[in-house]
Amino acid sequence: MRERTTILNSACIVNYFFFNLNDMRTIFHICLLFIIWQNGAAQTSGSLIGSVVDEDNLPLPGANILISDANTGAATDQNGEFRLSPLSAGDHVVEIMFIGFQTVRDTVSIRAGHSTTLNVVMASGIVQLDAVVVFGERLRGQAKALNQQKTNFNITNVVSADQVGRFPDQNIGDALKRIAAISVNYNQGEARYANIRGVGPSLNAVTIDGESAASADAETRAVQLDLIPAEMVQSIEINKTTTPDMDADAIGGSINLVTRQAPNVRRVSATLGSGYNVLTGKPMLNGGFVLAQRFFQQKVGLVLSGALDDRRLGSHNTEGIWAFDANGRIYPKQWDVRLYDIRRLRRSLSVAGDYRLNDNNRFFLNIMLNHRDDWENRVRLRYRLEPPTKKGVAKNSEIRRQTKGGPDSNRNKKARLEDQRLSNFQIKGKHNISDLFQAEWSVSIGRASEIRPRERYFSWHVKDAPVQVDLASLRTPLFTDDTTPNDFTPEDISEEFRNTHDENRRFKIDIDLPLVKKGAYKSTFFAGGKMKLKSKSRDQGYEKIKLTDAGRRRFGNMAAAPHADFSQNNFLAGDYRIGQFTTYEFLGSLDFGDTTLFHAKDDKEKYIAGNYSAREDVSSAYFMMQQNVGKDVRIKAGLRVEQTRLNYRGYAFDEESNIAAPTNGSDDYVNWLPGVHVKYEPTKKTTLRFAWTNTLSRPNYYDLVPYRSVSRGGEVLRMGNPALRPTCSSNFDLMFERYYKSIGIVSVGVFSKNIDNFIYIQKETAFMDPLTGMNYDEFYQPRNGAHADLAGAEFVYQRQLSFLPGLLSNLGFYANYTFIHSRASSPDLTKNIKLPGAAPHTLNLNLSYEANKVVAGLSFNYTSPYLDPDEVDLTPGLERYYDTVTYLDFNAAYKIKAGLSFYFEANNLLNQPLRYYAGSRERTFQQEYYNVRFQAGLKYGAK
Repeated sequence: MRERTTILNSACIVNYFFFNLNDMRTIFHICLLFIIWQNGAAQTSGSLIGSVVDEDNLPLPGANILISDANTGAATDQNGEFRLSPLSAGDHVVEIMFIGFQTVRDTVSIRAGHSTTLNVVMASGIVQLDAVVVFGERLRGQAKALNQQKTNFNITNVVSADQVGRFPDQNIGDALKRIAAISVNYNQGEARYANIRGVGPSLNAVTIDGESAASADAETRAVQLDLIPAEMVQSIEINKTTTPDMDADAIGGSINLVTRQAPNVRRVSATLGSGYNVLTGKPMLNGGFVLAQRFFQQKVGLVLSGALDDRRLGSHNTEGIWAFDANGRIYPKQWDVRLYDIRRLRRSLSVAGDYRLNDNNRFFLNIMLNHRDDWENRVRLRYRLEPPTKKGVAKNSEIRRQTKGGPDSNRNKKARLEDQRLSNFQIKGKHNISDLFQAEWSVSIGRASEIRPRERYFSWHVKDAPVQVDLASLRTPLFTDDTTPNDFTPEDISEEFRNTHDENRRFKIDIDLPLVKKGAYKSTFFAGGKMKLKSKSRDQGYEKIKLTDAGRRRFGNMAAAPHADFSQNNFLAGDYRIGQFTTYEFLGSLDFGDTTLFHAKDDKEKYIAGNYSAREDVSSAYFMMQQNVGKDVRIKAGLRVEQTRLNYRGYAFDEESNIAAPTNGSDDYVNWLPGVHVKYEPTKKTTLRFAWTNTLSRPNYYDLVPYRSVSRGGEVLRMGNPALRPTCSSNFDLMFERYYKSIGIVSVGVFSKNIDNFIYIQKETAFMDPLTGMNYDEFYQPRNGAHADLAGAEFVYQRQLSFLPGLLSNLGFYANYTFIHSRASSPDLTKNIKLPGAAPHTLNLNLSYEANKVVAGLSFNYTSPYLDPDEVDLTPGLERYYDTVTYLDFNAAYKIKAGLSFYFEANNLLNQPLRYYAGSRERTFQQEYYNVRFQAGLKYGAK
């Protein structure tokens, strides 16, 4: 009767939670009920609690705790802590195992109604030929990652903070490119977005401590991973399959960033370094620190970490738009030559704390703040070409020269400023309610923003100019003209701003209720619920600056304004002389408020249809069973239900009347998402996993906005679609894993995805709008209806080669390869295409060496071409592909003395460009070079 009453009371608490979410005190009321309940609950057996740490007293997450005589076990959490309950009174033999560490066996005495504490310190190394082979600090980091991966129920890859240090990667995106089945998209030489298992960034999830991260991207759901320095996290978890207790919006998978938690002892570590960018010839600065301590008899733990990264970046760029002439020949309709000069300043700070009220009740606080300022200057030479004659002359072409920057202020610094911020705040509690059940709740808020104040452009042009076109190389076609600065007159002057804000508020509760508490058929019931309240908006403006008569007399041609030759002696993107442009200093000094020279006009056509506000509320609930079948098989099966409510507000702009009318849209739908996971462990080193899951991806924000935009002088109509439904995928996964005690793994997996309601861009020509009766040359609108199939296989081999003789035993080898076959179709395609974002081949190789004082590693990354996920135009021969990627990076470290080391890193040794091509690899769509970067510095203390 007591147990039945307990279950009924738990249901009452869940009911109380969901119907009082509007009151923040609810959480604390629940906690109080838990504590009172726990103190009054009957104790019929005992429990074992404790922690597992290494020789440096750092936690070992994923350690296996086994009690064979009770036929039960557990794994340590991120803090290296565990709990086993209930256990019968008496003596029990406990076995603690961790890959790369010596197994520990101990005997504990359990008393009825009491918790027994067992704290274990494990020694690193393995016994080999009657000798102990001891592994270094970074190999211990790999061991932590492999143990977490092994103990997780779903198919995951884990990268620990120590393991991130094995590669020369500065941000989260760069670290992810080393993982099997992940390819990344770059921005100015840094990885920004990730494709998981052939699925584009907008269809994947990024979470911080298990909660969805806000996105500063105004139009998509993709989270910019280069906002977060790699050293700000404790580990990175890539969930390639989802269990019912996880958010379902992860068709490719989810990337969970686990922030640092307070360890069991004081920790002090710091990094200080500098670097050099070969392309820009400018230095870089980076630094970071971690401070951690426990207080009040170990009840309170705090950890403070921070990072600073100041980089001077740049790129040499060419871009082309290709078209068909009257004879069906493809020619460059437009060609750009660009030069970028960029400074990126990242500042990150995180605070984490925990309070141990007692053995059964703990509270946690996690705060992460990330702030990146990106100052960009750019000059652009643009040829707008007529089809060339047989002699290669494009007659009546237009040549433009544009300078991009900002006002000369303390914030803009004469450059375009992109101020991006990402923050996450979370409080949560974990409670063990006697031997009856466990409960966990959390309240969190995530915010992201992007502000671009006073972005300026000044363009000059020459019309009807003959241009000599040399198409001997379609990768780098050459253009010759006879113009001088005196020939260029003002074409366009503008100043604009853009503000994007995203806020996620999340409320969650999870309950674990043991049904069969021990034995070979142990089972547990899981249930929980969650509310996600999201609001997102974009507010932008555009002012077209016109010259007055006095302004035209003063700036009649480019020669009359301060200008300079920006040509580079070694322009990496081709044999181009970019030539003369207005200087950044001149652009920054202009006072557009001076009415004697300038007249500013609010140009709604340029921006109003892009403004919107949105509210998206997702309510979810799940139930799940975990059932043991004998000692070797565990099954986790359940159902997740998510209800989505949408309200969007946009604008429809009428070009003729210059009126922007507000528009509204809303929707409400429910998704039922079952899932089954099976984990079979025939031996302690072998794991076989199977998963059938159902996942979804909600439409991009801006696609849902009911906007109407007319451009190109009334020729093109673009519309949003608030009736879009989420893309859904049914997924099958099978994975075999074999772990080595010498810190290694061999895994082979296959997977498939059947994707329905894939969102595509409907394109129509000679379109008549049924709403207005107007005719347009082109029409674009996102719609449901596309379908995609994806199948793949991935292979991973990682091992420390300690079995080799002599110095060779210090070598380590890591390799992964992924193959993907995909097919996508939509109503407006006459034939199937590859799924955008699905690279057929990805390969990573890493050879490392770790001795007493020296650590070194050489890393190679390869990705084959794939269709761009942002592709709109699928005209045969003009499809946009992301070209082959081959990155080679090197890093090394030397231990000066205990706790102090010198490090050196070299990135992009092969000078790999960011490159897109149009239909054929010979036709460049975009080609951007960054050259090599070097960094070196000192590290003090442990990771």
